[in-house]
Amino acid sequence: MLAIVCPGQGSQTPGFLTDWLEVDGVRDHLSALSEITGRDLIAHGTVSDEETIKDTAVAQPLIVAAGLVTARALFGAQLPAGAVLAGHSVGEITASALAGALGENDAMSFVRTRANAMAEAAAATPTGMAAVLGGDPDEVLAKLEELGLTPANANGGGQTVAAGTLEQLETLVANPPAKARVIPLKVAGAFHTSHMAPAVGVLEELSKTLAPRAPAQLLLSNFDGAPVANGEANLGSLVAQVSRPVRWDLCMETLAAQGVTGLLELSPAGTLVGLARRGLKGVKTLALKTPEDLGAARDFVAEHTAN
Repeated sequence: MLAIVCPGQGSQTPGFLTDWLEVDGVRDHLSALSEITGRDLIAHGTVSDEETIKDTAVAQPLIVAAGLVTARALFGAQLPAGAVLAGHSVGEITASALAGALGENDAMSFVRTRANAMAEAAAATPTGMAAVLGGDPDEVLAKLEELGLTPANANGGGQTVAAGTLEQLETLVANPPAKARVIPLKVAGAFHTSHMAPAVGVLEELSKTLAPRAPAQLLLSNFDGAPVANGEANLGSLVAQVSRPVRWDLCMETLAAQGVTGLLELSPAGTLVGLARRGLKGVKTLALKTPEDLGAARDFVAEHTAN
């Protein structure tokens, strides 16, 4: 069984879409998505610098668009039957569009509004996120609670992402849990925490104008790792996800329980493959980073969708 997974914020790097523009249809597809988001996604994926694409209002539409265009380059208009989809944080919007739970226009409208509202919320207080690698899980959570930080992403594979004020994060870096490393992340706010609460109301209003649909393929939720029940429930979860923790560890548990044998990560790929190698032992992985990976990706898909 094949899993198709979509990365979240922080996975983008300067120029990561440059080579993709040489693939037939990608430039036109990115141009159309740029019109919806009001962002020049071609420029941001090719020539914009690291500081520019770190901006939440740029990063989120860019990452979702990258997943959509690389998926089309690989699969065309139809994903493999029987594949299961999941996305991490903003990548859950990508996965929802690919699974058919949101139309592409609705997905890009949603991420545009989400990105702007989260950027505005992040500007209210200097906040950020940091990955905590290793350490005893209970001791890690106790340290975060002691410092007033939120375990915003439970990523599995010995990784928890802490979120809170920059002052709280600086204290964590200076005094990490025993046998753990703390790595500040290139994001502009404490996502998936109460700091993002103002963005929830904005998205609730937007959701009234969208047309959610039942997913055509199995789609997992960041909330509890379970398959989403229907389009309305999925959209409601996408709204709530902004201010509640991402449970990628539970998504990986469901992938294992479903019998997934191969995990393919769409561009900008690498992060979720890394987590899978630690948390999904025995599952083969492939990161679709550049067009040079397309041939190997097609072989990988065929291997893990064979009857």
